[in-house]
Amino acid sequence: MLGKLRVLSGRAVCKLLAEAGFVEVRRRGSHIVMQKLVGHSTLTVPVPDHAELRIGTLQSIIRQSGVARENFEV
Repeated sequence: MLGKLRVLSGRAVCKLLAEAGFVEVRRRGSHIVMQKLVGHSTLTVPVPDHAELRIGTLQSIIRQSGVARENFEV
């Protein structure tokens, strides 16, 4: 069964992604772009720099990044 996702800020999500090997490549407006080299390709995940991310946005970031959902749960 899936656990309950925490309410996280954009910066907290960036910190979790950094622990998973992602690097901040740029900031533009209210978004932080994180990237990770995977084999011969680059995985890019935009993260809104908001105080609280909506659940759907967080789920999308988890899906795009491939990071285990457990890292974002309560």
